[in-house]
Order: sequence, then C-alpha cells, then structure tokens
Amino acid sequence: MAPIGVGSTLPDGQLAWFDENDQLQQVSIHALAAGKKVILFGVPGAFTPTCSNQHVPGFISQAEQLKAKGVDEILLVSVNDPFVMKAWAKTYPENKHVKFLADGAGKYTNVLGLELDLTEKGLGLRSRRFALLADDLKVTVANIEEGGQFTVSGAEEILKAL
Repeated sequence: MAPIGVGSTLPDGQLAWFDENDQLQQVSIHALAAGKKVILFGVPGAFTPTCSNQHVPGFISQAEQLKAKGVDEILLVSVNDPFVMKAWAKTYPENKHVKFLADGAGKYTNVLGLELDLTEKGLGLRSRRFALLADDLKVTVANIEEGGQFTVSGAEEILKAL
C-alpha cells in the first residue's frame, strides 16, 4: 500500500488517549481534525532515543510558534498502548499542546500506509517517522522518513511549510 501523500484525505480511525482528567478515551481522527489545521506526526516508539530526545521535544518546544501560524491541533501517534503513551507524555511536564495518541494494534498506521517492520530490532511492526500537515482533513504536507532517519519530519520542517 502506498503511503499517504499530499492531496490525500486523512482517513478516519480510532485512537486511544488519556484526557486532561486522566480518563482513557477513544477518539476519532476526524473528530480531532475536521475543519481544522492539524499536524499529525508519528514515531516508531515511545521512549526510544530519537523520538524522545529530538522528535517529540521539537514539537513541544515549537508548539506556540506552530499555533501562531494557524495550527489548531498537534497530534502524536505511535504504535504503543495508551498506558505507555500516558507514561511517556508525563516525561514532558512542559507540554501543553501535543496530544499523545496510542495506535495499540497499528491499525491506523497501516491505513496510512506508514508501517515499519522493526522485528529484527525486537520492536515488531511500528510506524515510520513522519509529519503530516492537514487542512480540513486534506494533506498539504507529507514529510515521511526512510528507515530510521530523522531529517524531514521535525517541527522545524513543518514551520517552514506554514
């Protein structure tokens, strides 16, 4: 399956997250993104070095600038269970804008065409590293990494595109 690209419509899907009241919720991507400008970015795994030390902190530290340029939601998705995503989110006490969404079985990642097989590294099927910018569900920027690279999917690249 070809990966999602510019001009595509974000598919709907259900992801899990813990809300501001620490309640586990199922949320629809369309409910979060319809009629809004959103960033949906994905990482191979919670607590992994590049994701934890560079990718996620970049979006957290640049969130105010992204919001100032019209971004309504910043959504992080990873093929992890919601409890892992909750624990990972708590390691960023300065975060006010990035929602940590769990794609526990990787179904949404699969629909996006962005699966990455990391079985040889002991991680199983995960997500490629990516950043999508969508306006009312239409993808306007699709920065998708090859392998484990981190060159085009950071917050700085999305800022440049806005």
